Amino acid sequence: MRTMDTLLLSMSAIRSHKLRSSLTLVGIVLGVASIIAVMTGISVIQTTMEKEMAVLGAQTFQVQKWPAGGFASAEQRRKAMKRPPVTVDEAKTIREEVSTADLVGSELWDFGFTAEYRGESTNPNVSICGGTPEYAENNTHYVGLGRNISPLDVRAARRVVVIGYAIAQKLFPFTDPIDKDIRVDGREYRVVGVFDEKKSSFGAGFDNYVLMPITVFQNVYGLTDRQGFPRSVNVTVRAISPDRVDDAIEETRQVLRRIRRVPPGEEDNFEFFSTNSLIENFNKTTAGVKTGAFVIGIIALLVAGIGIMNIMLVSVTERTKEIGIRKSLGAKRGNILLQFLVEAIFLCNVGGLIGIAVGLGLGNVISFITSFEASAPMQWAVIGMLFCTTIGLVFGMVPALKAARLHPIEALRYE
Repeated sequence: MRTMDTLLLSMSAIRSHKLRSSLTLVGIVLGVASIIAVMTGISVIQTTMEKEMAVLGAQTFQVQKWPAGGFASAEQRRKAMKRPPVTVDEAKTIREEVSTADLVGSELWDFGFTAEYRGESTNPNVSICGGTPEYAENNTHYVGLGRNISPLDVRAARRVVVIGYAIAQKLFPFTDPIDKDIRVDGREYRVVGVFDEKKSSFGAGFDNYVLMPITVFQNVYGLTDRQGFPRSVNVTVRAISPDRVDDAIEETRQVLRRIRRVPPGEEDNFEFFSTNSLIENFNKTTAGVKTGAFVIGIIALLVAGIGIMNIMLVSVTERTKEIGIRKSLGAKRGNILLQFLVEAIFLCNVGGLIGIAVGLGLGNVISFITSFEASAPMQWAVIGMLFCTTIGLVFGMVPALKAARLHPIEALRYE
Protein backbone atom coordinates (compact mmCIF):
# COMPACT_ATOMS: atom_id res chain seq x y z
CA MET A 1 0.00 0.00 0.00
CA ARG A 2 1.34 3.41 -0.96
CA THR A 3 2.08 6.01 1.71
CA MET A 4 -0.41 8.40 0.13
CA ASP A 5 -3.16 5.77 0.36
CA THR A 6 -2.31 5.26 4.03
CA LEU A 7 -2.50 9.01 4.62
CA LEU A 8 -5.86 9.28 2.86
CA LEU A 9 -7.28 6.39 4.89
CA SER A 10 -6.09 8.07 8.09
CA MET A 11 -7.73 11.37 7.12
CA SER A 12 -10.95 9.56 6.27
CA ALA A 13 -10.98 7.83 9.66
CA ILE A 14 -10.44 11.15 11.44
CA ARG A 15 -13.24 12.87 9.49
CA SER A 16 -15.68 10.04 10.17
CA HIS A 17 -15.19 10.38 13.94
CA LYS A 18 -15.27 14.17 14.36
CA LEU A 19 -16.36 14.23 18.03
CA ARG A 20 -13.74 11.73 19.11
CA SER A 21 -11.07 13.52 17.10
CA SER A 22 -12.07 16.86 18.64
CA LEU A 23 -11.85 15.47 22.16
CA THR A 24 -8.44 14.06 21.33
CA LEU A 25 -7.28 17.53 20.25
CA VAL A 26 -8.32 19.33 23.46
CA GLY A 27 -5.43 18.17 25.62
CA ILE A 28 -2.84 18.90 22.94
CA VAL A 29 -4.27 22.37 22.33
CA LEU A 30 -4.19 23.21 26.04
CA GLY A 31 -0.65 21.90 26.51
CA VAL A 32 0.84 23.71 23.53
CA ALA A 33 -1.18 26.89 24.16
CA SER A 34 0.04 27.10 27.76
CA ILE A 35 3.68 26.93 26.68
CA ILE A 36 3.34 29.33 23.75
CA ALA A 37 1.20 31.84 25.70
CA VAL A 38 3.72 32.17 28.54
CA MET A 39 6.73 32.26 26.20
CA THR A 40 5.02 34.84 23.99
CA GLY A 41 4.09 37.00 26.98
CA ILE A 42 7.67 36.89 28.25
CA SER A 43 8.97 37.63 24.74
CA VAL A 44 6.68 40.68 24.47
CA ILE A 45 7.91 42.00 27.82
CA GLN A 46 11.54 41.09 27.09
CA THR A 47 11.57 42.85 23.71
CA THR A 48 10.19 45.99 25.32
CA MET A 49 12.49 45.72 28.33
CA GLU A 50 15.54 45.40 26.10
CA LYS A 51 14.58 48.61 24.34
CA GLU A 52 13.94 50.34 27.67
CA MET A 53 17.26 49.19 29.09
CA ALA A 54 19.20 50.19 26.00
CA VAL A 55 19.70 53.70 27.42
CA LEU A 56 23.44 53.30 27.08
CA GLY A 57 25.10 52.91 23.72
CA ALA A 58 26.37 49.54 22.49
CA GLN A 59 29.93 50.41 23.53
CA THR A 60 29.11 52.34 26.70
CA PHE A 61 29.08 51.19 30.31
CA GLN A 62 28.48 52.97 33.61
CA VAL A 63 30.38 53.03 36.88
CA GLN A 64 28.47 53.83 40.07
CA LYS A 65 28.32 53.17 43.76
CA TRP A 66 24.97 51.36 43.77
CA PRO A 67 24.01 48.04 42.09
CA ALA A 68 22.05 48.75 38.90
CA GLY A 69 19.43 46.08 39.58
CA GLY A 70 18.70 47.09 43.17
CA PHE A 71 19.56 45.15 46.30
CA ALA A 72 19.18 41.37 46.43
CA SER A 73 19.39 41.38 50.25
CA ALA A 74 19.65 43.63 53.28
CA GLU A 75 23.30 42.57 53.59
CA GLN A 76 24.03 43.77 50.06
CA ARG A 77 22.37 47.10 50.88
CA ARG A 78 24.47 47.56 54.01
CA LYS A 79 27.63 46.73 52.09
CA ALA A 80 26.78 49.27 49.35
CA MET A 81 26.01 51.94 51.94
CA LYS A 82 29.54 51.60 53.34
CA ARG A 83 31.17 52.23 49.98
CA PRO A 84 32.77 55.63 49.39
CA PRO A 85 30.96 57.70 46.74
CA VAL A 86 32.24 57.86 43.18
CA THR A 87 33.52 61.38 42.58
CA VAL A 88 34.01 63.82 39.70
CA ASP A 89 37.76 63.66 40.29
CA GLU A 90 37.66 59.88 39.80
CA ALA A 91 35.79 60.40 36.53
CA LYS A 92 38.51 62.85 35.50
CA THR A 93 41.19 60.26 36.28
CA ILE A 94 39.37 57.66 34.17
CA ARG A 95 39.23 60.19 31.33
CA GLU A 96 42.98 60.79 31.56
CA GLU A 97 44.29 57.27 32.20
CA VAL A 98 42.00 54.76 30.49
CA SER A 99 43.44 54.44 26.99
CA THR A 100 40.54 52.28 25.70
CA ALA A 101 37.95 54.95 26.63
CA ASP A 102 36.66 57.40 24.05
CA LEU A 103 34.19 59.55 26.02
CA VAL A 104 33.86 59.78 29.81
CA GLY A 105 30.91 61.65 31.30
CA SER A 106 29.70 62.42 34.83
CA GLU A 107 26.12 62.60 36.10
CA LEU A 108 24.40 63.60 39.35
CA TRP A 109 20.63 63.16 39.71
CA ASP A 110 17.80 64.38 41.87
CA PHE A 111 14.05 63.90 41.46
CA GLY A 112 10.64 65.39 42.17
CA PHE A 113 10.77 68.99 40.94
CA THR A 114 8.61 71.35 38.89
CA ALA A 115 9.51 73.47 35.86
CA GLU A 116 7.66 76.74 35.18
CA TYR A 117 7.35 79.31 32.42
CA ARG A 118 5.04 82.34 32.54
CA GLY A 119 2.44 80.78 34.81
CA GLU A 120 2.51 77.35 33.15
CA SER A 121 3.89 74.57 35.35
CA THR A 122 4.68 70.87 35.05
CA ASN A 123 3.72 68.25 37.61
CA PRO A 124 6.23 67.88 40.48
CA ASN A 125 7.85 64.86 38.84
CA VAL A 126 10.65 66.47 36.84
CA SER A 127 14.14 64.97 37.26
CA ILE A 128 17.27 67.10 37.28
CA CYS A 129 20.55 65.79 35.90
CA GLY A 130 23.76 67.62 36.49
CA GLY A 131 25.99 66.36 33.71
CA THR A 132 28.86 66.93 31.33
CA PRO A 133 28.75 67.37 27.54
CA GLU A 134 29.27 63.61 27.04
CA TYR A 135 25.80 62.93 28.46
CA ALA A 136 23.93 62.95 25.12
CA GLU A 137 26.35 60.65 23.29
CA ASN A 138 26.81 58.17 26.12
CA ASN A 139 23.09 57.90 26.86
CA THR A 140 21.99 57.92 23.20
CA HIS A 141 19.62 60.80 23.90
CA TYR A 142 20.46 63.50 21.43
CA VAL A 143 19.59 67.19 21.25
CA GLY A 144 17.01 67.81 18.52
CA LEU A 145 16.61 71.57 18.89
CA GLY A 146 19.22 74.11 19.94
CA ARG A 147 22.50 72.86 21.38
CA ASN A 148 23.95 70.60 24.03
CA ILE A 149 25.67 71.96 27.14
CA SER A 150 29.31 72.75 26.38
CA PRO A 151 32.63 72.34 28.26
CA LEU A 152 32.61 76.11 28.74
CA ASP A 153 29.14 75.90 30.35
CA VAL A 154 30.58 73.38 32.81
CA ARG A 155 33.75 75.34 33.58
CA ALA A 156 31.92 78.67 33.98
CA ALA A 157 28.95 77.08 35.80
CA ARG A 158 26.52 78.78 33.46
CA ARG A 159 22.87 78.50 34.47
CA VAL A 160 21.72 76.87 31.24
CA VAL A 161 19.62 73.75 30.67
CA VAL A 162 18.65 71.30 27.96
CA ILE A 163 15.04 70.27 28.58
CA GLY A 164 13.22 67.05 27.80
CA TYR A 165 10.72 66.82 24.96
CA ALA A 166 7.71 66.44 27.32
CA ILE A 167 8.70 69.56 29.28
CA ALA A 168 9.07 71.54 26.04
CA GLN A 169 5.61 70.39 24.91
CA LYS A 170 4.09 71.38 28.24
CA LEU A 171 5.71 74.79 28.70
CA PHE A 172 6.18 75.84 25.07
CA PRO A 173 3.35 74.29 23.03
CA PHE A 174 3.36 77.11 20.44
CA THR A 175 6.68 78.86 21.10
CA ASP A 176 10.33 78.20 20.34
CA PRO A 177 11.86 77.46 23.78
CA ILE A 178 15.44 78.29 22.82
CA ASP A 179 16.87 81.23 24.80
CA LYS A 180 13.77 81.43 27.00
CA ASP A 181 14.19 81.63 30.78
CA ILE A 182 12.39 78.99 32.82
CA ARG A 183 12.30 78.28 36.53
CA VAL A 184 13.28 74.80 37.74
CA ASP A 185 12.77 74.17 41.45
CA GLY A 186 12.22 77.92 41.80
CA ARG A 187 15.54 78.91 40.17
CA GLU A 188 15.98 80.57 36.80
CA TYR A 189 17.82 78.93 33.90
CA ARG A 190 18.26 79.73 30.21
CA VAL A 191 17.02 77.02 27.81
CA VAL A 192 19.71 76.26 25.22
CA GLY A 193 18.39 72.98 23.82
CA VAL A 194 15.59 70.41 23.68
CA PHE A 195 16.17 66.65 23.60
CA ASP A 196 14.62 64.46 20.91
CA GLU A 197 11.51 62.58 21.98
CA LYS A 198 12.34 59.25 23.62
CA LYS A 199 9.12 57.44 24.50
CA SER A 200 8.93 54.77 27.15
CA SER A 201 6.46 51.86 27.15
CA PHE A 202 6.67 51.74 30.95
CA GLY A 203 6.06 55.44 31.47
CA ALA A 204 9.68 56.15 32.43
CA GLY A 205 10.67 59.81 32.46
CA PHE A 206 12.95 59.75 29.42
CA ASP A 207 11.37 63.00 28.23
CA ASN A 208 10.67 64.53 31.62
CA TYR A 209 13.99 65.83 32.87
CA VAL A 210 16.38 68.74 32.49
CA LEU A 211 20.13 68.56 31.96
CA MET A 212 22.29 71.29 33.50
CA PRO A 213 26.09 71.60 33.89
CA ILE A 214 27.28 69.35 36.72
CA THR A 215 29.03 72.33 38.33
CA VAL A 216 25.72 74.22 38.54
CA PHE A 217 24.06 71.16 40.09
CA GLN A 218 26.79 70.93 42.72
CA ASN A 219 26.58 74.67 43.48
CA VAL A 220 22.80 74.58 43.89
CA TYR A 221 22.22 71.20 45.55
CA GLY A 222 25.54 70.66 47.30
CA LEU A 223 27.65 67.55 47.71
CA THR A 224 25.15 65.75 49.95
CA ASP A 225 21.63 64.55 49.20
CA ARG A 226 18.42 65.32 51.14
CA GLN A 227 19.21 62.59 53.68
CA GLY A 228 22.66 64.00 54.30
CA PHE A 229 24.57 61.26 52.46
CA PRO A 230 27.42 62.25 50.10
CA ARG A 231 26.26 62.38 46.50
CA SER A 232 27.80 59.69 44.29
CA VAL A 233 28.52 60.39 40.63
CA ASN A 234 27.41 58.05 37.85
CA VAL A 235 30.32 57.82 35.42
CA THR A 236 29.50 56.82 31.82
CA VAL A 237 32.40 55.45 29.79
CA ARG A 238 32.30 54.85 26.04
CA ALA A 239 34.91 52.43 24.73
CA ILE A 240 36.80 53.27 21.57
CA SER A 241 34.96 50.44 19.77
CA PRO A 242 32.30 47.82 20.64
CA ASP A 243 34.86 45.01 20.69
CA ARG A 244 36.98 46.87 23.26
CA VAL A 245 34.23 47.26 25.88
CA ASP A 246 35.57 44.43 28.06
CA ASP A 247 39.08 45.87 27.82
CA ALA A 248 37.79 49.31 28.82
CA ILE A 249 35.90 47.85 31.78
CA GLU A 250 38.98 46.00 33.00
CA GLU A 251 41.24 49.01 32.55
CA THR A 252 38.73 51.23 34.36
CA ARG A 253 38.52 48.67 37.17
CA GLN A 254 42.29 48.72 37.67
CA VAL A 255 42.40 52.53 37.69
CA LEU A 256 39.54 52.80 40.20
CA ARG A 257 40.93 50.09 42.50
CA ARG A 258 44.20 51.99 42.61
CA ILE A 259 42.82 55.47 43.29
CA ARG A 260 40.19 54.15 45.73
CA ARG A 261 42.88 52.08 47.46
CA VAL A 262 41.11 48.74 47.32
CA PRO A 263 43.49 46.12 48.80
CA PRO A 264 44.43 43.12 46.60
CA GLY A 265 42.02 40.22 47.09
CA GLU A 266 39.10 42.42 48.20
CA GLU A 267 36.05 42.89 45.99
CA ASP A 268 35.41 46.14 44.13
CA ASN A 269 33.72 48.93 46.11
CA PHE A 270 31.93 50.16 42.99
CA GLU A 271 29.67 48.66 40.32
CA PHE A 272 29.74 48.31 36.54
CA PHE A 273 26.71 47.90 34.35
CA SER A 274 25.95 48.09 30.66
CA THR A 275 22.96 47.47 28.41
CA ASN A 276 24.09 43.86 27.95
CA SER A 277 24.49 43.25 31.68
CA LEU A 278 21.01 44.64 32.39
CA ILE A 279 19.52 42.38 29.71
CA GLU A 280 21.42 39.38 31.09
CA ASN A 281 20.05 40.08 34.58
CA PHE A 282 16.53 40.30 33.18
CA ASN A 283 16.98 36.99 31.35
CA LYS A 284 18.18 35.34 34.55
CA THR A 285 15.11 36.67 36.36
CA THR A 286 12.72 35.25 33.76
CA ALA A 287 14.56 31.93 33.37
CA GLY A 288 12.61 30.37 36.25
CA VAL A 289 9.27 31.45 34.76
CA LYS A 290 10.22 30.00 31.37
CA THR A 291 11.30 26.72 32.94
CA GLY A 292 8.10 26.50 35.00
CA ALA A 293 5.92 27.16 31.96
CA PHE A 294 7.83 24.59 29.93
CA VAL A 295 7.47 21.93 32.63
CA ILE A 296 3.74 22.61 33.05
CA GLY A 297 3.25 22.48 29.29
CA ILE A 298 5.14 19.18 28.99
CA ILE A 299 3.06 17.66 31.81
CA ALA A 300 -0.09 18.80 30.01
CA LEU A 301 1.17 17.25 26.76
CA LEU A 302 2.01 13.97 28.51
CA VAL A 303 -1.49 13.85 30.00
CA ALA A 304 -2.89 14.63 26.56
CA GLY A 305 -0.73 11.83 25.11
CA ILE A 306 -2.22 9.34 27.57
CA GLY A 307 -5.67 10.56 26.53
CA ILE A 308 -4.81 10.09 22.86
CA MET A 309 -3.58 6.55 23.56
CA ASN A 310 -6.78 5.62 25.41
CA ILE A 311 -9.06 7.12 22.78
CA MET A 312 -7.17 5.39 19.97
CA LEU A 313 -7.32 2.07 21.84
CA VAL A 314 -11.09 2.51 21.85
CA SER A 315 -10.88 3.33 18.15
CA VAL A 316 -8.95 0.09 17.49
CA THR A 317 -11.64 -1.90 19.30
CA GLU A 318 -14.42 -0.19 17.30
CA ARG A 319 -12.62 -0.78 14.01
CA THR A 320 -11.58 -4.41 14.64
CA LYS A 321 -13.75 -5.82 11.85
CA GLU A 322 -12.50 -3.12 9.45
CA ILE A 323 -8.92 -4.11 10.29
CA GLY A 324 -9.79 -7.78 9.70
CA ILE A 325 -11.27 -7.00 6.27
CA ARG A 326 -8.20 -4.99 5.26
CA LYS A 327 -5.86 -7.78 6.38
CA SER A 328 -7.87 -10.41 4.51
CA LEU A 329 -7.52 -8.28 1.37
CA GLY A 330 -3.73 -8.22 1.69
CA ALA A 331 -2.91 -5.33 4.04
CA LYS A 332 0.31 -6.03 5.93
CA ARG A 333 1.07 -5.31 9.59
CA GLY A 334 3.22 -2.37 8.57
CA ASN A 335 0.31 -0.80 6.65
CA ILE A 336 -2.02 -1.03 9.68
CA LEU A 337 0.72 0.22 12.04
CA LEU A 338 1.51 3.16 9.78
CA GLN A 339 -2.15 4.15 9.41
CA PHE A 340 -2.77 4.41 13.15
CA LEU A 341 0.55 6.19 13.75
CA VAL A 342 -0.27 8.71 11.02
CA GLU A 343 -3.66 9.34 12.63
CA ALA A 344 -2.08 9.96 16.03
CA ILE A 345 0.70 12.20 14.67
CA PHE A 346 -1.68 14.13 12.43
CA LEU A 347 -4.12 14.77 15.28
CA CYS A 348 -1.29 15.91 17.57
CA ASN A 349 0.07 18.29 14.95
CA VAL A 350 -3.36 19.76 14.19
CA GLY A 351 -3.79 20.28 17.93
CA GLY A 352 -0.31 21.80 18.05
CA LEU A 353 -1.11 24.31 15.29
CA ILE A 354 -4.33 25.33 17.01
CA GLY A 355 -2.47 25.58 20.34
CA ILE A 356 0.21 27.78 18.79
CA ALA A 357 -2.43 30.13 17.34
CA VAL A 358 -4.27 30.31 20.68
CA GLY A 359 -1.02 30.75 22.62
CA LEU A 360 0.21 33.56 20.37
CA GLY A 361 -3.11 35.34 20.76
CA LEU A 362 -3.18 34.99 24.55
CA GLY A 363 0.50 35.90 24.91
CA ASN A 364 0.04 39.08 22.86
CA VAL A 365 -2.97 40.29 24.84
CA ILE A 366 -0.58 42.48 26.85
CA SER A 367 0.57 44.17 23.63
CA PHE A 368 -3.05 44.90 22.63
CA ILE A 369 -3.82 46.75 25.87
CA THR A 370 -0.43 48.51 26.23
CA SER A 371 2.11 50.11 23.94
CA PHE A 372 4.32 47.01 24.06
CA GLU A 373 5.39 45.53 20.73
CA ALA A 374 3.73 42.27 19.67
CA SER A 375 6.00 39.24 19.45
CA ALA A 376 5.90 35.76 17.93
CA PRO A 377 8.60 33.45 19.37
CA MET A 378 8.81 31.08 16.40
CA GLN A 379 11.54 28.97 18.00
CA TRP A 380 9.06 27.92 20.67
CA ALA A 381 6.42 27.24 18.01
CA VAL A 382 8.87 24.86 16.31
CA ILE A 383 9.71 23.23 19.64
CA GLY A 384 5.98 22.83 20.34
CA MET A 385 5.39 21.10 16.99
CA LEU A 386 8.34 18.77 17.54
CA PHE A 387 6.92 17.77 20.93
CA CYS A 388 3.49 17.21 19.37
CA THR A 389 5.01 14.89 16.76
CA THR A 390 6.91 13.02 19.48
CA ILE A 391 3.79 12.68 21.64
CA GLY A 392 1.82 11.33 18.66
CA LEU A 393 4.57 8.87 17.79
CA VAL A 394 5.16 7.60 21.33
CA PHE A 395 1.57 7.38 22.58
CA GLY A 396 0.17 6.29 19.21
CA MET A 397 2.54 3.34 19.10
CA VAL A 398 0.62 1.19 21.63
CA PRO A 399 -2.78 1.30 19.82
CA ALA A 400 -1.00 1.05 16.45
CA LEU A 401 0.82 -2.11 17.55
CA LYS A 402 -2.40 -3.56 18.95
CA ALA A 403 -4.17 -2.96 15.64
CA ALA A 404 -1.25 -4.34 13.60
CA ARG A 405 -1.09 -7.57 15.65
CA LEU A 406 -4.77 -8.47 15.29
CA HIS A 407 -5.33 -11.88 13.65
CA PRO A 408 -7.47 -11.40 10.52
CA ILE A 409 -9.81 -14.37 11.26
CA GLU A 410 -10.44 -13.30 14.86
CA ALA A 411 -10.89 -9.72 13.73
CA LEU A 412 -13.51 -10.73 11.16
CA ARG A 413 -15.45 -12.66 13.83
CA TYR A 414 -15.48 -9.64 16.17
CA GLU A 415 -18.96 -8.25 16.89
